[in-house]
Amino acid sequence: MWSPAHRRLEFRAAAPGHHSLTWAHHLSPGSPQLFTVSLWMPLKMSPFGCWGLPAALLALFCCPGSGETFEVHTYPEQLAVEPGGSTLINCSTSCALPDTSGLETTLTKTLVASGTQWKQYLVSNVSQDTIIYCYFTCSGKQKLKGLNVSVFYPPKQVLLKLKPTRVAVGGSFTIECWVPNVAPLESLTLTLLRGKEAMHNQTFRTMALAPQEATVTRNATAHKEDGRHNFSCRADLDLRSLGGDIIHGVSEPQTLKVYEPRPDNQMVVIITVVSVLLFLFVTSILLCFVFGQHWRQRQMGAYRVQGA
Repeated sequence: MWSPAHRRLEFRAAAPGHHSLTWAHHLSPGSPQLFTVSLWMPLKMSPFGCWGLPAALLALFCCPGSGETFEVHTYPEQLAVEPGGSTLINCSTSCALPDTSGLETTLTKTLVASGTQWKQYLVSNVSQDTIIYCYFTCSGKQKLKGLNVSVFYPPKQVLLKLKPTRVAVGGSFTIECWVPNVAPLESLTLTLLRGKEAMHNQTFRTMALAPQEATVTRNATAHKEDGRHNFSCRADLDLRSLGGDIIHGVSEPQTLKVYEPRPDNQMVVIITVVSVLLFLFVTSILLCFVFGQHWRQRQMGAYRVQGA
């Protein structure tokens, strides 16, 4: 075995204008064996001529060997999944011949398909927000790529209630809409609709992770044309920032009965009774006057007969 003590470098004279570097190894006690490497090879001996050194440097930079750089990618880059759902995840790399690769997660995973630079996994039983890592090892160097998985609860029920359902023109009524068990609440928008017209939009700023009930209430004044439109509520859960889509939910339409206001029935009765009594009173006075005049004329006629 070679020992550091048995190695040395020697410079020896070569042709005029040239130098050589000699590496000496002592294989055993005695004369060393010398291996000479010329720092400047004559042009007639160099395969690249005067471009020998630049070509060597170029080869060094183009062929880094164990220092090769590579990237790791995931598709999709983010995921939004319903509780207990499953999804496909692709892991890929720019490394031409990766040593090892895999998927790090606490979820149930199954390798579906693979190639030299990619692998596809089926991840199932997602129950909460988590991070999944794809990894590749290339020339002894390992890289990870994280993928955020968010659990969402869609607006499966959108409920609407009008209070009251029958109202006079100019009267007030309340529109109430609520969605039970929805998350994330900050991605939800509730819109109250009269026909196709949006009456009111409500967004939420809470950051709660657990599903909650979302409610919006609106007071309105009844108009005559309100009776010709249906009222409804639309729920929009926008998951695009989490790697998903917009999920819609709409309530059953409700009808508002609008009527023209009428005089109060009790007032009508009072007015009718007063009118009848007044009519009877006036009639009785007129009858008394007529009968009084008639009786008076009879009396006057009797007196005239007796006087004759």
